[in-house]
Amino acid sequence: MAELASAREAADELVETFELFDEWEDRYRFIIDLGRKLPPMEEGDKNETTRVRGCQSNVWMVAHARSEGNQRVIDFLADSDAAIVKGLIAILRRVYSGRPADEILAFDAEGLFERLDFGQHLTMGRRNGLFGMVQRIKALAGASTVGASAAAGGEG
Repeated sequence: MAELASAREAADELVETFELFDEWEDRYRFIIDLGRKLPPMEEGDKNETTRVRGCQSNVWMVAHARSEGNQRVIDFLADSDAAIVKGLIAILRRVYSGRPADEILAFDAEGLFERLDFGQHLTMGRRNGLFGMVQRIKALAGASTVGASAAAGGEG
């Protein structure tokens, strides 16, 4: 998938890709394959401070704000010990990472998850963890708007 100009474009592309698969089993394989392609996260960044709370599996997330032109852009890395969760992280990275903080804060993740039909095909625990990751990303984006270059912390 190519770099896209906005979170909305990234979300639309994900939905289009999901629609290519007739069966959910194929979509699960696609999600897991996305997770296999995640950039590696430093082992030292996998600790209690960076752990996302509320996830069934272990999930760690770090984010860094950088200036791009006249706006703050947030890049994040995350990892999990579960294959499907790594794929969900890859989906979130596709939509959120490298985006301006205000776009991250405004993006409707719940709407994307509905379009991807996650409500019917992810367990409640996985959905809760996914929303926990989104909350963490938005908290990191919010922190960056007040000048923080954050490593993930707090509840997720």
